[in-house]
Amino acid sequence: MNYMARPKIGIALGGGAARGWAHLGVLRSLREAGIEPDIIAGTSIGAVAGACYVTDRLPELHEFATSLTRRRVFGFVDLNFGGSGLITGQRLSSRLEAHLNDYSIEDLPRKFVAVATELGTGHEVWLSKGSLVDALKASYALPGIFRPIQIDGRWLIDGALVNPIPVSVCRALGARLVIAVNLSSDLFSRGGVIPDQNAIAEQPDPTDAAAPGGNGRSAVRLLQRQLFGKRDAPGISSVMMDAINITQDRISRSRLAGDPPDITINPRVGNIGLFDFHRAEEAITAGAEATARHLSDIRNSISMMAV
Repeated sequence: MNYMARPKIGIALGGGAARGWAHLGVLRSLREAGIEPDIIAGTSIGAVAGACYVTDRLPELHEFATSLTRRRVFGFVDLNFGGSGLITGQRLSSRLEAHLNDYSIEDLPRKFVAVATELGTGHEVWLSKGSLVDALKASYALPGIFRPIQIDGRWLIDGALVNPIPVSVCRALGARLVIAVNLSSDLFSRGGVIPDQNAIAEQPDPTDAAAPGGNGRSAVRLLQRQLFGKRDAPGISSVMMDAINITQDRISRSRLAGDPPDITINPRVGNIGLFDFHRAEEAITAGAEATARHLSDIRNSISMMAV
């Protein structure tokens, strides 16, 4: 197929926390099939996956994702004892900065947009210039979990609150063929309840020594149980994540109905909890399998739209 004759392709990568590892399987499968999107729009973890695709960092992200265990996931949970989020996000930010700190969005080889939500107004914000890392941190800043990110005087949080699967962004940037990746098509399952309290308790925390009365570790364990739940009940974070997930699903259905993509890839990841980041291999495989089911449809659409 003549590359110059094919339509401009956009891909909209949806949010979904740990289920977002499925995007790696989708993007890798499309690339192996010779289908390279010209426009990438992502929300939350979809923005992270899309940024790594555009910067040719997918192998590094794949290696990081598949190396995660429950213990390592908790190692990135740097609890925030003050401020506007339960987690400071500094440990995650450091990983992003190590690979993507030198990139500005406007200098990327393909069009890229990360979607965020402005606090106060609820405006949908398309981040298409400036620091790539800052845009990603804003796009995945789950309210109440991560601190909001200030960009150009605006406080921004997770874009999934307004545009969970940014098909409209791809259309606005000129895509004739839009592929959407929907991570919530087979919900609902149990949310982000984390049962492994031993992994939490064994994780060292630098706040232990600073806590008053010599009971720092006990205080941290108590806070962790409140945040992440116990075996028989969800914690604060899982309740918040499930609430966001329900909202995101309803908004996704509405927006996809009003502005449908040409192709929708639906990885079967509903059984993966929102905090199950250690299940990357499973999610990646689901993404690859879902993409394989649609490759012939994508190729046919490209051929029909070719000029």
